[in-house]
Amino acid sequence: MASPHRILLNAALPLLLTAGAGAVTRLLGTALLGHRSTVQLAAFALVSAVLVPVGAAVSGGLRGMVPFAAACRGRPAEALAVLNDARWLSLGLGTAGAGVMLGVPLIARIGGAPADVSAEFGALPALFAVHVLLSAAGGGANGMLVALGRSRLVLRSSLPSAAVEAVALLLLVPAMGVQGAGVALLLSTALSLTVSNTLLLRLLGGSFLRRPRPREIVRMARVGVPMSATLVVKFTVMGGITYAAARTGAQGAAAHAILISLNGLLGLASVAVGQALTPEIARVSCAREARRLRRAALTIVSAAVLTALLFVGENAARLLTSDPGVLALTVALLPLFAVYALADTCAIVTAAALVGLRSSSWHMLASVTGYGLLAAVMTPVAATWGMTGLWTALPATCALILTLQTVIFARRVRHDH
Repeated sequence: MASPHRILLNAALPLLLTAGAGAVTRLLGTALLGHRSTVQLAAFALVSAVLVPVGAAVSGGLRGMVPFAAACRGRPAEALAVLNDARWLSLGLGTAGAGVMLGVPLIARIGGAPADVSAEFGALPALFAVHVLLSAAGGGANGMLVALGRSRLVLRSSLPSAAVEAVALLLLVPAMGVQGAGVALLLSTALSLTVSNTLLLRLLGGSFLRRPRPREIVRMARVGVPMSATLVVKFTVMGGITYAAARTGAQGAAAHAILISLNGLLGLASVAVGQALTPEIARVSCAREARRLRRAALTIVSAAVLTALLFVGENAARLLTSDPGVLALTVALLPLFAVYALADTCAIVTAAALVGLRSSSWHMLASVTGYGLLAAVMTPVAATWGMTGLWTALPATCALILTLQTVIFARRVRHDH
């Protein structure tokens, strides 16, 4: 077997550039809103807190296809059939998710969001609902390209769409606020889906318009649905943390939004390496190779996060807000944030390994345990210890989940190989 580090890096580097472009545009949007209005930044954070689990449900359903697609390298017709089945699954999830996005104002009222923050939502929930529907209907092309060993082609759709979003943010956010951020995301999504699907059709030929295969969809759902449920649980609880932060005040919500944005930047390696790891784990023939791949992935992402943490400090936070109170709170939380970023990154990579083993149900069990405990304590913790308490609970949760995942991976890899 070739060096696992080389295998993963060759596949992950194009994905890292893709994820990096997306993270930069998200940071740009956060910075523009943060300098425009703290209340608008808080509003954007609250709507995004709902979008993240909804989007995760759709993407989780599509991730379920990767182990099956990885087995289809060199067989274009089978690969297209796998993608078609995955999209029937994601369409159901996306339709439900769009309905949830339209209910954001009600969710905000139930969650106790400040009235001045909720008043800034405007059309943003509706714009995000359309984004979810588009992603469900046309998503999965990039994942298929990665599973087929063509991750470099992902750059052709992702970089132009990120550039379009960045330009749209610069033009629209100063004039439209959070509405402009929503329009920018929608434009980017439409372009990315158009280009990625065009590239996939050129590579494989054929058509996406095929009848569903119920038996194959059920097989895929056994991997994709638990992954969707896991991501929904994780990001729903993380959304709850955002609302708990908002109850400490607009400055707490804004500081939390900045830290979550920075975590997105630090997590680029885990996103890229995790995407590269899943199809490779699915294709290995023995437990030793699977363990080597996971160890290599953890080494790569840990080194990347520790290096990035050297550059994340007060100056990075200052770029995202002009409010002295928000800046001071953000800087005070950075040590806890560093522990959380490292633990979360390693947990994401281990989850990708479990998906490659088609063991996402076990990963769901670990995540439900960790995030269930976090959901139970987040409100009293926020009321008693404020933002410091919340950002102590977050790394503790990730450490617990990572420990459970590691035990599960060791057992499943012996069972499957």
